[in-house]
Amino acid sequence: MKIKIDKGKCIGCGTCVALAPDYFQIGADNKAELIKEEVADNEEAVKNAVANCPMKAISLEGEQDEA
Repeated sequence: MKIKIDKGKCIGCGTCVALAPDYFQIGADNKAELIKEEVADNEEAVKNAVANCPMKAISLEGEQDEA
């Protein structure tokens, strides 16, 4: 899976950084940016960050529905 951030929606609240610090950081523009683009490990933390982003600015490409 590949992580995408919509910078137009991001408000830089830091929820993603708190939930998945191996993948996200706050950049110089005070918005989330990726440390890693591909989810290689700790998939649960990344999915938690996606689900809890208040602006729904983070998405996953290549995610298969498990429902």
